[in-house]
Amino acid sequence: MSVTLLMRSKLFSFSLTGEEHRLSELRIVLLGGRLSGKSSAGNTILGREELESGVRTAQCVKRQGEVAGRQVTVVDTPGWWNNYSVKHTAELDKQEIVRSVSLCPPGPCTLILVIDVSPAFREEHRISAVEHLELLSERVWRHTIVLFTFGDWLGDTTIEQHIETEGRALQELIEKCGNRYHVLNNENRADGTQVTELLEKIEEMMAGHGGSHYEIDRMLLQEVEEKRSAVEERVKQRVTKVQNQRKPLRALFEGKFFSFIEIIF
Repeated sequence: MSVTLLMRSKLFSFSLTGEEHRLSELRIVLLGGRLSGKSSAGNTILGREELESGVRTAQCVKRQGEVAGRQVTVVDTPGWWNNYSVKHTAELDKQEIVRSVSLCPPGPCTLILVIDVSPAFREEHRISAVEHLELLSERVWRHTIVLFTFGDWLGDTTIEQHIETEGRALQELIEKCGNRYHVLNNENRADGTQVTELLEKIEEMMAGHGGSHYEIDRMLLQEVEEKRSAVEERVKQRVTKVQNQRKPLRALFEGKFFSFIEIIF
């Protein structure tokens, strides 16, 4: 992918924007590796501290707010280790990733793949991202935008120059997302234009799809919900078992305690 092609794709990303494509509601799911800045990106999009950043997201978190005249829903998800295959990701984390799209019915307008712009992007990172997003099906790429975080790290380097120098792994991933990408500087939230431009790119993408949002296979979602319910039931049974085991010990302790009181008095 050449810089020229990247510049053309960026110019095209603004060619269709305008009031005729503006939506009153946008639903966003944030996906990405651990420490990629997902929660911070969500806070930047919403314009306030709604998501807890700096700590691991163990379960999906949904937050809403009005942004640039639009009602915006953001769903944050558990991250994965960037250099590991999906088979090394905890089953509960994978279930949460699949479940995330059901938290913003009738479905997300976009799935945003968050990537920290500062570390080198290698082939194992591309494979990991592809495997984790395809937990949602191969159709996911039609609705995905790559969002680079920590944009301040770039300095005077443009995001196009960065993508060009990073090499084929990152370029292939962006191509898979239809050459859709954006960069955020989470340290400069006062710059509202960076968020507005992202929302416009989402609207443009949806316009190109005839306004359609991402829809997950209901059978896949049902399977995940059944697995999740089974895990919750096992946890509940273990808690009940532990509580039942403690009852005799508590009774024995209380009996000895009152016997000791009687001896004293």
